[in-house]
Amino acid sequence: MAKARAANPVTFGTPPGVHEGQHFKGHAELHAAGVHRQLGMGISGTAAKGVDSIVLSGGYLDDAYGETEIIYTGEGGRDRNTKCMVADQTMDSRGNAGLLLNQALGNPVRVIRGLKISSARRQPTGGYQYCGLFRVAEHWMTIGKEGFRVCQFRLLKMEPGEKAKPQPVAPDEDAATDLEEQVRRTVTYERRLRDSKVVQTVKEMYDNTCQMCGLRLVVSPDGNAISEAAHIQALGAPHNGPDKVENILCLCPNCHALFDRGARHITDGFDVIDGLTQKFIRALQRVKDHQIDVDRVRQHRSRWEGRTVSPDLFGDRA
Repeated sequence: MAKARAANPVTFGTPPGVHEGQHFKGHAELHAAGVHRQLGMGISGTAAKGVDSIVLSGGYLDDAYGETEIIYTGEGGRDRNTKCMVADQTMDSRGNAGLLLNQALGNPVRVIRGLKISSARRQPTGGYQYCGLFRVAEHWMTIGKEGFRVCQFRLLKMEPGEKAKPQPVAPDEDAATDLEEQVRRTVTYERRLRDSKVVQTVKEMYDNTCQMCGLRLVVSPDGNAISEAAHIQALGAPHNGPDKVENILCLCPNCHALFDRGARHITDGFDVIDGLTQKFIRALQRVKDHQIDVDRVRQHRSRWEGRTVSPDLFGDRA
C-alpha cells in the first residue's frame, strides 16, 4: 500500500487493465490502479502539464453531470470543513490552469463519478465509477449559485479511438500565437479587461463616482479617486456580453460586488433595487452621454430570477 501512495507522473488516457464502468471503493484503489493520481483531491494534474483526471463528487452546486456532457466547476474558494463557498475562484490555480491547457493541447481527461453522493456532506458514499475519457470543449467564468465567482469547464465524452484536437482558448488571439502562451494570457484575461479603453471612458464620465450609491473613493491628497467597471451582461461564455460603453457601469467596489452577485438589480426605468428583497434603493445616476442598453439590464436580472430570501434575515430593512 505504501508503494501505491507514492507520487505518480501525469499520464493521459485510460490505464492498462482499467475499463469503463469499473467500480472502485475509494481514492486508494483509484490511485493504485493509476486512474486518479492525487489522493483525496478532486483534480489531478499541474498547470504546466495539464489535468489527467477529475473526480465528480458533488462538491459544487453549479456542477451538472450528464452521461456525455459535463459542466464542471473548477477548484478553489470552498471551505473544506463547511463545504461552502467562501471566496472567488481564479483561473490561475493549479487545476484550473491545467484544464485550460488540456483544452489548448487536446489532452483527454479521465472522469471518475462518485456514487450515492450525500447532499448534506457533498461527497460520495457508494464508491466511484470510471466513466472514460472526456475532452475540454470550452471554459468560462461566472457567478455561481452561492454568490462567488467560479471557473467552469464544458467536458464532452470521447468516442473509442477518438483523439481530442488542440483548440484556441482565446479566440481573439492571432492564429500564430502559441497555444501555451494563449493559456498564460487567458488566466490574466479579466485583469486586462478592467484596464480597457472602454472601461476608462465610463470611469471618466462619472469622475470615478459610483452610479449606485454616489460614493467617490478618494485615495490621494490630490483628490484622485478609484472606481470599478461592472459589465451589466457579463463578458465571455456563457453570457457573452460586449465590452462596450452601453454595457458598463461605474461602481464602487462594494456596489460592484453586490451587482455581480445579484444582490443589486436595475429596473427598465433605471432604478436600483435590492436583488434579495426587491425593495427600491435609489435611482441610478446617469450622465447624458451614457446610453445604457436596457436589453443588457434585462439579461442581468434574468440570471437571478426565482431567487428568494427569508424575510426574517432582513426584518424591516428599508
